[in-house]
Amino acid sequence: MNYRHAFHAGNFADVVKHVILTRLVEYLKQKDKAFRVIDTHAGAGLYDLSSDAAQRTGEWRGGIGRLHDSPLAAPAAALLAPYLEAVAAANGEDGFKHYPGSPLIARHLLRKQDRLTAIELHPREARELAELFVDDHQVRVIELNGWLALGAHLPPKEKRGLVVVDPPFEQPGEFERLLQGLMKAHRRWPGGIYALWYPVKDRDAVSRFAQNLREAGIPKILDIRFYIRPPSDEPRLDGTGMVVVNPPFTLEAELRTILPALHRVLAETPGGEWTLESLAKDTPGA
Repeated sequence: MNYRHAFHAGNFADVVKHVILTRLVEYLKQKDKAFRVIDTHAGAGLYDLSSDAAQRTGEWRGGIGRLHDSPLAAPAAALLAPYLEAVAAANGEDGFKHYPGSPLIARHLLRKQDRLTAIELHPREARELAELFVDDHQVRVIELNGWLALGAHLPPKEKRGLVVVDPPFEQPGEFERLLQGLMKAHRRWPGGIYALWYPVKDRDAVSRFAQNLREAGIPKILDIRFYIRPPSDEPRLDGTGMVVVNPPFTLEAELRTILPALHRVLAETPGGEWTLESLAKDTPGA
């Protein structure tokens, strides 16, 4: 289940994931107090859509390529604007050639008082990430196993912020690592916002993950799923999911405007759908 960033940059899953990211960052900006975004599996940060990796799959054409060329109704367009502006900022006047990863999108949205910690284990991608943010005093790039960051780097000194966990799903056991990493991080920083991405390929594994989250004892969890087609006979990326812990009170209403608009543009068949589900009940005083 290889989801290496470069091969899938700008596909439908990236679009949905990064739109949610922008809405979370925009919410944090409603207060003047500084916050930090911690990206545990940051990748290279910027992807060339003409590269061999991107051209081998061509998935971006059914994602950001399709969205870029589609008109949107006013309510959804306003909510999607920060995301589309971040994508535009990664491209010059000579056309649509690059796609920004989550650290570059987050950096585009930060104010002068906010900070980004971008963590990447793969040496080449970590080097490219460091070069991308060289001399940027608001960004710290660390070559490190992202799962370790969920202990060592929490809570941030700002005491406000967002943790983005976007593993490549290259090895078995990633759903278990997501759950264990979240539980460790939430114990250290229960007030943080967490956004955990996962692919929808093996629907039984996704269902087990959701059930384990329900039983984890974490009080506020929103599970967001977006499907572009019905289940396939053979495992393939039929949908994308994101779990948001401590979701802003504005998020669900925003997504009920955004997701139908995205689905009209990105779905491959009428059999796709999108869902929002609370996996845990709010507890008094939480």
